Amino acid sequence: MVKRIKHSLEYLINKSSRHKTSRAEEDLLHNFTFSEYQKSNWDTTSMGNPDEVAQDIYDNIQIRIGKKKAFNPYLKYMAAASILFLVGLGIYFKPAITAEKQLSFKTSDTPKSIQLSDDSKIYLAANSSFQYPEKFMGEQRKVSLLKGNAFFEIAKDKKHPFIISSGEIKTRVVGTSFHIQMSKSKCEVIVLTGKVNVSTKGQSVDLVPNEEALFTAQKLTKQMAEKSYLVNWYNTDVTLNQTTLKQVITVLQYKYGVSFQYENKLVLATPLTVFIKKDASLENVLEQINYITNLKFKVYGEIVKVD
Repeated sequence: MVKRIKHSLEYLINKSSRHKTSRAEEDLLHNFTFSEYQKSNWDTTSMGNPDEVAQDIYDNIQIRIGKKKAFNPYLKYMAAASILFLVGLGIYFKPAITAEKQLSFKTSDTPKSIQLSDDSKIYLAANSSFQYPEKFMGEQRKVSLLKGNAFFEIAKDKKHPFIISSGEIKTRVVGTSFHIQMSKSKCEVIVLTGKVNVSTKGQSVDLVPNEEALFTAQKLTKQMAEKSYLVNWYNTDVTLNQTTLKQVITVLQYKYGVSFQYENKLVLATPLTVFIKKDASLENVLEQINYITNLKFKVYGEIVKVD
């Protein structure tokens, strides 16, 4: 029975690709694949996010047939269902996808770094979470910043683009260095070296050094990055000389993955010079700031308040 179904499916798919199917045959193929999609069990660990896979297939088909032609809205689900069914029959199988074992990397109150299998290095801020494969096996090097902030130094490999998912946006590079900062209301990508593409929901921007992509309120925009965003907080001691409290707070938000709350915004203009050791705790830095400014910053979980 399985052999008969396999043969019939191969026959119909091949015939459809050559535009030789009748209306009845197209309906049969449509109904079958959509039925498989509705009752399918998707293995997220080995096959990836089903919505992303379906969307990628949908986008690729659109490119091939041309966006001006009529397109069945169910086709992206049919394509994903077909892959599920063909995997079960042994027709469609990509070892590179199923072989990637996913690992998690999390930080608590201090930043940490990790080196990936391609020699790329990730500096994760405090209170952040990152997911990556134990070894890159596919045509693309895919990772995810699940929470917080990170600095990426990506090993150059033109044949295998590096793609970072962070919330609703994707950052695509070949070999470069850049920051990604996530919060509940926005996501920022700031480039230090190389070229970067940032995209989401039909929106796309290309960035070069000192440029920033900002995604907030479902809108993606490009702008020049503030100087304080370009500070090397991740692997060296930092001296913020003759600066403002606002710029110091920006660096601390990146490094420690916290947000600041204050009622009087005038304090942001307070001038100061601060030295931040590479492995300093947030509490130690805040003690230094409190001593210089006579303010009273205190840490409450992932929020810093002025009491």
